[in-house]
This record gives sequence, C-alpha cells and structure tokens, in this order.
Amino acid sequence: MTPALQKMWISFAAMIFMFISILMIYFSRYKLKGILRVLTAVIAYILMISAGLIILFVVLSGPTA
Repeated sequence: MTPALQKMWISFAAMIFMFISILMIYFSRYKLKGILRVLTAVIAYILMISAGLIILFVVLSGPTA
C-alpha cells in the first residue's frame, strides 16, 4: 500500500470517529440519563479529540507523491 493510500484510510477512520462522536453527543444530551449520559459524553469527546489529532497529523505530514 502506498503512503498516500494509507493516509486516505487514516483520514477515513478520523471521519468515522467524528460521525460516531456526533451521534454519541446527541444521545448523551437528549436521550440518555444518569451515568450512561456521562460515560457516552466522555467517550464521544475522546473520539472527537482523537479524530482532530489524526486529521492534524494527516494535514501536517505533507503531500505524498
């Protein structure tokens, strides 16, 4: 697999993390109660931060030929 193709799959994983975190934040704010609400919110924010760091890595690692 070429480095460009690897970066593509890594960025897809980051986009999936963002989508999952959006869904989890929605459910934790409007649908869940109690400790499950806090747990899903924490997991969602961890996924959002990790997705941001992955995208930052992909962007700052520069172009691949």
